[in-house]
Amino acid sequence: MNIIVTGSLGNISKLLTETLIGQGHDVTVVSSDPKKKGIIEALGARPAIGSISDVAFLTNTFKGADAVYTMIPLSFTEPDLGDYLRRIAQNYTQALKAAKTKRVVLMSGWAADLIKGENIEDVFDGLDASITIMRPGSFYTNFYQSIDLIKGKGLIGKFLTLRYSGLWALLTGKTGLLMGNYGGEDRIVFVSPKDIADAVAEELLLQPKTNTIRYLGSEEMTCNEAAGIIGAAVGKPWLKWVLLSDKEMLQGLKMAKIPEKLAETLVEMQAAMHSGKPLENFHRNNPKMGKVKLVDFAKEFTVAYRHQK
Repeated sequence: MNIIVTGSLGNISKLLTETLIGQGHDVTVVSSDPKKKGIIEALGARPAIGSISDVAFLTNTFKGADAVYTMIPLSFTEPDLGDYLRRIAQNYTQALKAAKTKRVVLMSGWAADLIKGENIEDVFDGLDASITIMRPGSFYTNFYQSIDLIKGKGLIGKFLTLRYSGLWALLTGKTGLLMGNYGGEDRIVFVSPKDIADAVAEELLLQPKTNTIRYLGSEEMTCNEAAGIIGAAVGKPWLKWVLLSDKEMLQGLKMAKIPEKLAETLVEMQAAMHSGKPLENFHRNNPKMGKVKLVDFAKEFTVAYRHQK
C-alpha cells in the first residue's frame, strides 16, 4: 500500500514508519525539517518536506495514497491552541478532499471529546472517506517533560519539596515530585507510543464502512502508583504526584510564560482527566490493552534522566 505518515519523526510517527516499512509498504513521511530528509530515506521511506500549513503541498503529497495518517503536533508557542488545532485540521481536510483520499486515521486524545478547545474531530466529518479516530491515553513520554521536577533542581526544587513534602523531606534530601491538576489517587490510562504505532499500523490497512473510534492504552493505574514506578527506576522511591487545584496549575503555567489561552486549555485538559470522565469512556469502549508497561518504559526514561544535566 501507498501510505502517508504525518508527524515527521516524532514519538509515534517514527515507530509507525519503521513498522510499515517492515511490512513492505510504500511510505512517505511528511516533515517540515529539511534536515530530516536523510534520516527518513535511511528508514526506507520517501521524505515530503513542507509545511502542514500549506494546503497545496499537502494535496500534492496525499494524491495517489491508499491511506493517510494525520496528526497535529502540539505547539507551545501558538497563543490560541484551539484555533491552531482547528486551522491545521481544516488544512488536512481540504487536502484530503482534493486528493480524494479514501482512508484516514486521525490522532486525537482520550479526553478530546470533553474539551472544547482540543476537539477537532468534527472537522473531518464531511470527508468522503473511511475515518478512524484514535484516542490514546496519557503518553508515557510525557514524563520526559517532568525530569527537572523529578530531579528537584535548584532553589525552585527545594521550595517545591518544602511546600509539598515538608521540612524533613528537604533536610533528608528527598527532593523531587510530579504535579498537575490531575494526580494523587486519580486513575489514569497511560500508553506507550509503540503500542499506539502498532494500533495505527493495523487501522491503516482496514477499510471500515462506517467511521470508527478506537481508544488506546497500555496500563491503568493511579498517578501515585505511576510516580512510584518512575521514582524507583531513578533512585527516588519516595516520589509522589501532587494534586494541584486548577487555579494553582494555571498560575504555574503563567509563571512559566505559557500563553494565557494555551495555559487555560492545558488546565482544562488536566481537569477533565481529574474528573474521571475519560476513564469512564475508556472502560465503556473496553479496548484491549497494549503490550508495553510502565516498568518497561521506566528503563528508557532512566537513561534520559541520567543524561540530562
